[in-house]
Amino acid sequence: MLRIIDATQAEDLIVRKAVRFSEAESVVGPILDDIRRRGDAALLQYARKFDGFEGMSVAVSEVEAAPMSSAYLHALEVATRNIREYARMQLPRESWTEFPDGRRLGQIVRPLDSMGAYIPAGRYPLPSTLLMTVVPAQVAGVRDICVACPNPGAEIMAAFQFLGVGRIFRMGGAQAIGAFAFGTETVPRVARIVGPGNIYVAAAKKLLAGEVGIDFVAGPTEIVIVAEQGKPSHIAADMLAQAEHDVDASSILLTTSRMLAEAVATEVDQQLATLPTAPVACEAIRKNSAIVLVENIEEAMRLVNRLAPEHLAIPDTKYLPLVQNAGSVFVGPNSPEAAGDYASGPNHVLPTSGAARIRGGLSAADFVKVISVQELSPDALRALAPAITTLARAEGLEAHARSVEVRCG
Repeated sequence: MLRIIDATQAEDLIVRKAVRFSEAESVVGPILDDIRRRGDAALLQYARKFDGFEGMSVAVSEVEAAPMSSAYLHALEVATRNIREYARMQLPRESWTEFPDGRRLGQIVRPLDSMGAYIPAGRYPLPSTLLMTVVPAQVAGVRDICVACPNPGAEIMAAFQFLGVGRIFRMGGAQAIGAFAFGTETVPRVARIVGPGNIYVAAAKKLLAGEVGIDFVAGPTEIVIVAEQGKPSHIAADMLAQAEHDVDASSILLTTSRMLAEAVATEVDQQLATLPTAPVACEAIRKNSAIVLVENIEEAMRLVNRLAPEHLAIPDTKYLPLVQNAGSVFVGPNSPEAAGDYASGPNHVLPTSGAARIRGGLSAADFVKVISVQELSPDALRALAPAITTLARAEGLEAHARSVEVRCG
């Protein structure tokens, strides 16, 4: 079922099918306009139509989490601690530098006022995504943290209660994105919307980018594994872990060894036989996945950088200098992608469909503003005056030049 192909046949993997947003945009555009015009009335209409909502308000007034196992609560504690530690590492710092010519330059860091986290509730509940979107915002100091989930189950409600902050709204789809972007009588307008969703959620974020901050427009999830050797059972398990997400998911192995390629392909078939999520994983393996035979690791890494994968697994840190484009990198045999999905610390909200060419994953830095600050001494301004006034007059902006000259006498 899993194809083994030569690198010369891999172009269809590299030039991936563009996510078809045009149809989705035509569907969600009127919904967004309706939310903008009618607020709560439209939001409730779409919540009832698409999410099966039966209440009078999407706002959850009281969070009542069902009792969860001690193991689950401990898992939340471990994951949250590690995510929080890593998020603190990512925050930009306030700083000042004084230069000998009298310039005092620096930056201050301020949190966004608000954020909205979108947590899907489709095939699988995703409490891990709640942690990955809310904890970095908490670390950044965002005051108003809001969560949208169309049908938050017990696991998500327990995680929300565990985090102990924010407001949760039972809403999903494009209507949730519109509510966060415009604000309604019940739902506050937020500064940034983050979190994954289906094509309609992605299309809504794409249409509203600029009117509201977003993380990125996400497509199907993906992993690329680079290996010259290794345990076929481990590699196959990692490929299936990605494939079980969605029928459009992609799992790709780049290897120099045909023997390893054949062993992994066999192992994938064997593991699928007992995998509860096999109906989804089989389709993803058949349609979007492959093992690609390459001449050497250098060729593999060139392919990696053309693919710009969401997840990249490499065998050793010595290959990190060759990595130019990737959402998150997993190094060595004991760093499976699933560790990053849940508990190791780095964020699992990552760029897909080649977006890793321009940015990395969600981080605490997405929830702050870095504001430049400058203070000039009289001598510093006089020293800069000729350059400032010359450039200002070259642009035809006389008042700019005079605003400097009036201070310099």
